Amino acid sequence: MRNNRSSLLISFIIIFLIISFGVRVALTTMSFPYTELTILSTLRTFSVGSFFDLGVSLFLSVPYAVYLCLCPKHLIGTFVDRAISIFIYVLMLLIICLAFFAEFPFWEEFNARFDFIAVDYLIYTHEVVQNIQESYPLSLLIGGILLCVTALTFIIHRMGVFKKTFQEKVGMKKRGLVPMIVILGAIYYALFIANADAEHSINRYQNELSKAGIYSFFDAFRSNELNYEVYYKTRELSTVWKETQELLKSDHVSFSSKNKLLRKITPPGIEIRPNIILILMESMSANFMERYGNNQKLTPTLDILSRKSLTFDGLFATGTRTVRGIEAISLSIPPTPGQSIVKRRYNTQLYSIGKVFRDKGYSNKFIYGGDGFFDNMNQFFGNNGFSIIDRGRGYLMGDDFKAQRENIQNEEVSFENAWGICDEDIYRRVLKEADRDAQSKTPFFYFILTTSNHRPYTYPKGKIDIPSGSGRAGAVKYSDYAIKKIITQASQKPWFQNTVFVIIADHYASSAGKNEINVGKYHVPGMIYNIPNLPPKTVKTLCSQVDIFPTLFNLLNWSYESKMYGKDILKMSPEESRAFVSTYQKLGLMKQDRYLAILSPKKTAQVYRWDAQKNLLTPVKANQKLINETINYYQSAYQLYKTKLYRHR
Repeated sequence: MRNNRSSLLISFIIIFLIISFGVRVALTTMSFPYTELTILSTLRTFSVGSFFDLGVSLFLSVPYAVYLCLCPKHLIGTFVDRAISIFIYVLMLLIICLAFFAEFPFWEEFNARFDFIAVDYLIYTHEVVQNIQESYPLSLLIGGILLCVTALTFIIHRMGVFKKTFQEKVGMKKRGLVPMIVILGAIYYALFIANADAEHSINRYQNELSKAGIYSFFDAFRSNELNYEVYYKTRELSTVWKETQELLKSDHVSFSSKNKLLRKITPPGIEIRPNIILILMESMSANFMERYGNNQKLTPTLDILSRKSLTFDGLFATGTRTVRGIEAISLSIPPTPGQSIVKRRYNTQLYSIGKVFRDKGYSNKFIYGGDGFFDNMNQFFGNNGFSIIDRGRGYLMGDDFKAQRENIQNEEVSFENAWGICDEDIYRRVLKEADRDAQSKTPFFYFILTTSNHRPYTYPKGKIDIPSGSGRAGAVKYSDYAIKKIITQASQKPWFQNTVFVIIADHYASSAGKNEINVGKYHVPGMIYNIPNLPPKTVKTLCSQVDIFPTLFNLLNWSYESKMYGKDILKMSPEESRAFVSTYQKLGLMKQDRYLAILSPKKTAQVYRWDAQKNLLTPVKANQKLINETINYYQSAYQLYKTKLYRHR
């Protein structure tokens, strides 16, 4: 058989397409109850997926194809040619097998193809590798990958593909499809086909199944930030500023005539300055609580506290990652497309709650049981008015990092896993810091981020009746147990009566669902406990994480300057109430009547009605007023960040 120089390359493309098809079938089977597939949508999902798979296979083939094109005729079939070809071929097989294997645990955790989270995981290798070791049989995974690569190589060898590739010293004109593969791969890349082009359904499972995991990864890597003005619906900027001011106005608020959205908030009454301890709980979904319908008795402490607190039953997270929760709570700004501001450039000296507390003379501390280098948290908090206490490994900060940083020492740790020390240990350090600050008569604000309710779901033995590492339920119950312990111990301290506890989740445990924005899985618990002279109260108003601290500041009668988007939940009218819900690309605004507007790339907008009982979105006729309000919030937030107007210096 003549002209077989491209045989090895073609075999790789075929293998890739076959395995990728098999992975798509497997993922479809795993999620079949949620896919809502019909014959037509199945054909569309798999045909779109095959198009993306072909593009990825061509693109991955380009390096070897270029080598085949450039290899001199006299080297064909020599030891050097064989060594280079076999090395590249085995390396390509190793990469795709590793990627395909990784898709299954990623899908199990997030019900999605690779995205920004996967990019993060590649960057923060220590936490991820340790997490994998504690969650999965790593030796079996590696062995399985190597076995697949070996088996595929052996099959290709037995089919005579290597022999065909090296047997004939063909010239450039007779190298078959090799130049064509280079050209097609270059064209595919040049067309800049976006991952969003695979999205053809309101059902997010169908959209995710239409994508290719490897392509999704690189698309997420190159689109870390999305330019709102390029991809989303916009309005005349002067109109946006004017109408956004109208949305944010309330009693005792006066806007600056020169600075966009800058305003002075001056509530009546005498200021009080209690200590504030914010506990941001990892992945604590509302539906873990008996208060919201759970009958597993996982959160007895939170359920009791919710009856003794100012509790927000209509609270929704802005996003699906911890950094989105941090962004919403600390900056009180709607989520802008792409990555969280916590991880971006130009995220220092912002109008944050840290600035408000610092201006009031508070000792601000970010306390985290893991390494705050992860997700850029130390850099963000350190440059926005906080000192740092974490379990860091000594990573250097940037030149503009001026904050103090103190490591949690080994003798303070009773239990630790991939993501950090257990909640009991972090709370023990919190109490130590509170004692120290109380002695110095300095009011304190602590921003605490917990880690125990995170895979691998491990915690100290003998604390609860669910074995460590057995699943999410145990992690939730242990996290609740640790909350009880800190509240009980704090109540015995002399500073307790003058200390307010804010307890809130960063995001829902899993945001995946049938819809691109799965609204029900943004519902999170939030409560403010031990507020002086305020009896317990349940607030059912629809609200957002961005509203929590503006509400608290008003309860404390604080006067301060702000560019924050949050409002006092207790004073919101039904017309004013709203919740921001987003993914990295979809930007949503939901109103009290459960109508939801979603802005998407390619400058599209759609309005839905949310059925809370079934957790389903139904498309409805466009409501231009709601769409305009959604644009106002998100376009103005993007402008403030882009033009650095959200900075206070």
